[in-house]
Amino acid sequence: MPREFTYRGYTLEQLQQMSMDQVIKLLPSRARRSLERGLTHTQLKLLEKIKEYKTLTKSGEKPKKPIKTHARDMVIIPEMVGLTIHVYNGKEYVPVEIRPEMIGHRLGEFAPTNKQVKHGRAGVGATRMEREVKPFSGRFDVTRSSHLLLASVYLSSSPTPAHIRLN
Repeated sequence: MPREFTYRGYTLEQLQQMSMDQVIKLLPSRARRSLERGLTHTQLKLLEKIKEYKTLTKSGEKPKKPIKTHARDMVIIPEMVGLTIHVYNGKEYVPVEIRPEMIGHRLGEFAPTNKQVKHGRAGVGATRMEREVKPFSGRFDVTRSSHLLLASVYLSSSPTPAHIRLN
């Protein structure tokens, strides 16, 4: 049997029935102070969209457009649980499905602003040297300019270059 979600000892249903002031008192200090200062224009607009969305779904209609917002700094409150909010990450709107565990966090935490780096092959503008990265075998080939450069650097830095074989 799955465990029932509780936030600071209150179930989700109890949190949704509480007034906004009561919920704010339960939040961590940073989120609480942010909400006590008041909401910005974009945050108020988001709350209006959420209320409008909920009234449409209660009446049986399917909303035409998803909820989109730029308010990455909006604290997630119990009223938002169960909705999918599209959060702008600087390039596109990332769908964020609000779960009960997200209460007290901010929307921007769940919409990453940069992609994870995946290193692949060298691209179009890469030099030949970057394309053919081969491990150094310990032997210099004087006919290759890159090896000649490496040999000259190595010879200039080494006090005893007698152990290097040049082909």
